[in-house]
Amino acid sequence: MTTADALHQGRESFERQAWGDAYAWLSAADRERALEPEDLQRLATAAYLVGKDDESADTLTRAHNEFQSRGEAERAARCAFWLGFMLLNKGELARGGGWLGRARRLLDDGARDCVEQGYLLCPVARQYVLEGDVPTAHATFARAARIGDRFRDPDLVALARHGEGRTLIRLGRIAEGVALLDEVMVSVTAGEVSALVVGSVYCSVIEACHDIFDLRRAQEWTAALGRWCASQPDLVPYRGQCLVRRAEIMQLHGAWPDAMDETRRACEWLSQPPGQRALGLALYLQAELYRLRGEFARAEEGYRQASQLGCTPEPGLALLRLAQGQVDAALAAIRRVVEEARDRRARATVLAAYVEIALAASDVSAARAAADELSGIAAAIDAPFLSATSAHATGAVLLAEHDARSALAALRHAWTVWRELDAPYEAARVRVLIGRACRDLGDEDTAEMELDAARCVFQQLGAAPDLARVEALSRKAAGKGAGGLTAREVQVLRLVAAGKTNRAIADDLVISEKTVDRHVSNIFTKLGVSTRAAATAYACQKALLQPHA
Repeated sequence: MTTADALHQGRESFERQAWGDAYAWLSAADRERALEPEDLQRLATAAYLVGKDDESADTLTRAHNEFQSRGEAERAARCAFWLGFMLLNKGELARGGGWLGRARRLLDDGARDCVEQGYLLCPVARQYVLEGDVPTAHATFARAARIGDRFRDPDLVALARHGEGRTLIRLGRIAEGVALLDEVMVSVTAGEVSALVVGSVYCSVIEACHDIFDLRRAQEWTAALGRWCASQPDLVPYRGQCLVRRAEIMQLHGAWPDAMDETRRACEWLSQPPGQRALGLALYLQAELYRLRGEFARAEEGYRQASQLGCTPEPGLALLRLAQGQVDAALAAIRRVVEEARDRRARATVLAAYVEIALAASDVSAARAAADELSGIAAAIDAPFLSATSAHATGAVLLAEHDARSALAALRHAWTVWRELDAPYEAARVRVLIGRACRDLGDEDTAEMELDAARCVFQQLGAAPDLARVEALSRKAAGKGAGGLTAREVQVLRLVAAGKTNRAIADDLVISEKTVDRHVSNIFTKLGVSTRAAATAYACQKALLQPHA
């Protein structure tokens, strides 16, 4: 095949959005003969969309140099903008700023009337946001959008309007901001903007949804964009922190293995340059998944690594301490975090954990104050996720205050919303409390059914600590000699299922840690399992976790 044929195939593949083929054909043509700058732009775009970021940047630099040598300042500036934009998104602030500065110089610092001036306003507006001047940022994004409309450039309009939407949300004009984001996402999923813009806008919209706890909207747009991406199998449109937010949605839906895979991808993207705070977010979410599955050592390491990167390990680390039975340590940590949290969103994130830990420490008055504050925030923001979280916390407090009937009403509301959000783990946790409330009201049959339903979900998810706790509430007695375990081994297994370390078990049973190690090894051998989580699940199935009456 001739170079001309390869070039034709590459251009045709690019138009079909077959990014892998476009990259292969254009690369082949470029190896035979240096491409013209327009085709270098196509190759750079295809490289970026299949995940070859460094190669994309190198190719776009070549296109920029070619345009500049031909005196085509505006097109050279467009290349410089995208280079700066991509580098800023990767956290390379100096290089990114340098390219944007070059783009401004090429356009005579604003003297030329061209659409590229609008593109260059977007990073300026972002800087205003970082400096806390949100009104000026909003005005700057709006100015960029007007330039995009005047030059009929859908990419610029999408970038600028989504910036307008996010700044409106920061200004407290949430309904207006969300409406703009929805408008932008319609253009994104309809294929009206270039694929280069899609990933950036989508990630920003998901981040905005996260900021206002609107996970229902995040789920809807994720599904819509997923259908769009399915038609382009080579596409790699998501980067870094965006993957973390997608993983959070997967975790909410109970797709824990998929969420873990997504966080691993995020860690790969965010590993260069080193030290990015967004990497800490990915490591924190990994730690959360490990904690929920009962892999406490891995969770602790994940929280430690996240903290080293500047990401606070709370409330996850405090909840880990609670799961390990270190209630005082958990309470001290979460109390400090709540005291330090200033803005409404940050407080909403930690108040639910404070309620759970305070109740475990029998500090009902503190739990009540936290639950009431959370209710106020939920009423102000009016997001289903926050409404369910608040109702869950309030129901738990009412239960501790011995008002089971009122607790039941709050908890059933929480369960309904969690079900609507397709959040199986959160819904199962609420059902445990519903079972406790029914038991307090003398309805033992319903209590057992609620606990059984929660138990099934925890088993399916592999949520070993929650599985152990729900078993401890069950009335079912353990069968003697099940699995061939001795009475002491059953006793050790109950403590393993409660999330305790071998050292903690030794302290509880007043035996040596070496003896506990031997018991755990025997338990694994007799049950034919290799992990503590698997042993817990087996014990649950055989009703070994509830002591005999």
